[in-house]
Amino acid sequence: MKNLLLICIAILTLQTAFSQQESAFQDGEWFKFKMSYSNWLKAGNATLAVKDATLNGKDVYHVVGKGWTTGMIKWFFKVKDRYESYFDKKTIMPYKFVRNIDEGGHTKDLEINFDQKNNKAHVTDNKHKTKKVFTTKPNIQDMVSTFYYLRNNLKTDKLKIGDEVRIDMFFDEENYGFKLKYLGEETIDTEFGTIESLKFRPYVMAGRVFKEEESLTLWVSKDKNKVPLRIKADLAVGSLRADLEAFKGLKHPFKVVVNN
Repeated sequence: MKNLLLICIAILTLQTAFSQQESAFQDGEWFKFKMSYSNWLKAGNATLAVKDATLNGKDVYHVVGKGWTTGMIKWFFKVKDRYESYFDKKTIMPYKFVRNIDEGGHTKDLEINFDQKNNKAHVTDNKHKTKKVFTTKPNIQDMVSTFYYLRNNLKTDKLKIGDEVRIDMFFDEENYGFKLKYLGEETIDTEFGTIESLKFRPYVMAGRVFKEEESLTLWVSKDKNKVPLRIKADLAVGSLRADLEAFKGLKHPFKVVVNN
């Protein structure tokens, strides 16, 4: 679940397909996801919320992502995660990122302040009481801001099946080259009815958590909102699925082909 939340929050960019266009989101947008293990056992919930804020005199969006286990799963593996990103309203470049997690006793409490002008990330580890500075790629994103940056800048009508999407991200203490492949369009059944979607395959690190690099599949709505509808993950043991359960504050109409 922990890695699924990251992927939930982190998705999409094709260098040849960027163009500034109407914003896909706004203040007050909120998503809630339900998660299930091996398609039947409820595993937990996750939320994403967007708020207007001010940081060091700059107008920003403050996004908070939360994830937690529920039901039987929490009795043998308890998760309580919180991610925050403060990013520029116009450029969607992040200024500050917070990662505070407790995953089965494995904890982290990190704060990252980005110096976009000088390509630096100032990382404060509150758990270990350390401060470090790292060199980043230009226009670096964090795992939360990535999703919103791409919702605003990816020109999806230019995508062709097989196109690979890339973006530079900074995660914990390292630069990370995120990549995913566009798989085409698919109409899927959801809590809200039948919805036209765009399907992607993010590439992840194979090993302890995921079976292989292509273990994830993502569906987003084929409309101006680019709402994350569903994520499936094949894990080293079993599988995990996240489905959009509730939402509010969308900027654009949410298109449903057939209502439930």
